[in-house]
Amino acid sequence: MVKKIIHILLAALLLVYLAFSVAFINPKADGEKDCKGVDIEVAENAGASYLNRTQVEVLLERTGIQFTGRKITEINTGAIERTLKEHKLIKKAEVYKTIEGTIKIRVYQRTPILRVMSDRGNYYIDDEGQRMPVPPNYAAHVPLATGTINDEYAKKQLYGFAEFLRKNKSWNDQIEQIHVLPNLDVELTPRKGNHTIVLGKIENYRENLDKLALFYHKGLNKVGWNKYSRINLKYKNQVVCTKRE
Repeated sequence: MVKKIIHILLAALLLVYLAFSVAFINPKADGEKDCKGVDIEVAENAGASYLNRTQVEVLLERTGIQFTGRKITEINTGAIERTLKEHKLIKKAEVYKTIEGTIKIRVYQRTPILRVMSDRGNYYIDDEGQRMPVPPNYAAHVPLATGTINDEYAKKQLYGFAEFLRKNKSWNDQIEQIHVLPNLDVELTPRKGNHTIVLGKIENYRENLDKLALFYHKGLNKVGWNKYSRINLKYKNQVVCTKRE
């Protein structure tokens, strides 16, 4: 009998607790909350730093997204994420609501790895092989590609070469400019040495850079870095040099 009474009391207490919880965690009550503000964070990116909180705020205002004076349930976080991700400089966006009634926004910047300047446009290629615009008042320290370059060539061949350079610090420090000729042969301008490197077709860059590394080590380090005006790597198993006049 005592156990039965205890069970009844426990059940009653549980019902009271649930009723109390529902009173304080009530979807309708939460729905009546005003938005208390928005907290915007631009994630740090070692490869790029061109966006800030103010720019994101302006972007949201221009697209008609408002927070002040709105109920928290009226704000569509998914729509805000989609709006932000449509911006050409934003790689990813995370938007969510807090229990206190604040909207949290975290924005991730895209990372440029190559600058393209040709008659087809002036833009960056990012670390996912996509074209991105040049942010105002910002210049990335990446190789420059010039010459005969269309979008497909930039996003495939040049992207692959730029990724190789990015992952190989010694070459990334050495190669300053990539120039594409009308026949799609590639010439490189190095940072060290007053010469032009004729790479040939970009598809052969690994083999030809291996030849160049060997020539630098066994040749130029001995005869001097300014002896030749052109170093031609396009011929198989050969390095053909033109002496400076």
